[in-house]
Amino acid sequence: MTAIKQLNDSIIRCKRCPRLVRWREAAAKNPPRRYLGQSYWAKPLPGFGDPKPRLLIVGLAPAAHGGNRTGRMFTGDRSGDWLYGALHAAGFANQANSDHCDDGLKLHDCYITAAVHCAPPGNKPAIGEFQRCRPYLVQELKHFRQVKVVIALGKIAFDSFIRAYEEAGGTMAKPRPKFGHGVAVDLPNGQRLICSYHPSQQNTFTGKLTRPMFQSIFDRARAILNE
Repeated sequence: MTAIKQLNDSIIRCKRCPRLVRWREAAAKNPPRRYLGQSYWAKPLPGFGDPKPRLLIVGLAPAAHGGNRTGRMFTGDRSGDWLYGALHAAGFANQANSDHCDDGLKLHDCYITAAVHCAPPGNKPAIGEFQRCRPYLVQELKHFRQVKVVIALGKIAFDSFIRAYEEAGGTMAKPRPKFGHGVAVDLPNGQRLICSYHPSQQNTFTGKLTRPMFQSIFDRARAILNE
């Protein structure tokens, strides 16, 4: 068994955050009408993608009726439609859709993880929940030494990555970089951190994040890896 498989098995079994355990299971028992009769994953979501990636994507947390339902990161909701569409266009995914775990989706040279692996109420994990989940991200950063580009989806993911990066032994310039869409930071270990607004409906419906803006992030990552 590979180290990343062992880590993901540990994530799936995790019950460190009682509030999140209750919430993810309650969401499965009381789904919206459109999902009535569907079987929910209702457990922590492991990372997903190529086990030897050069691109690492860090999100916030699964959606109650997206990843918490389907069992895969960014799958079964509109944020996933944006993310996998952009990954496909940039050559990191074999298809533009991610509907369920048996839809044939495969990622190449890319791995997706999150700051928190359980669906939180209101999409807002508590501070302690971030802290209890962070060791998983730290372990991923230590394992994926070949990563050249990290994309942080949203400011919270950006902050979580920086904390995990430092806990994994990395050093960050002072003052710390500030989050902004399209901001890129060269890290001392040779990686480049690229910031993006999260493809949440709050951002995409209001036009704060457009598809060309979002696609440009992944095209930049592809260009760096092709250098």
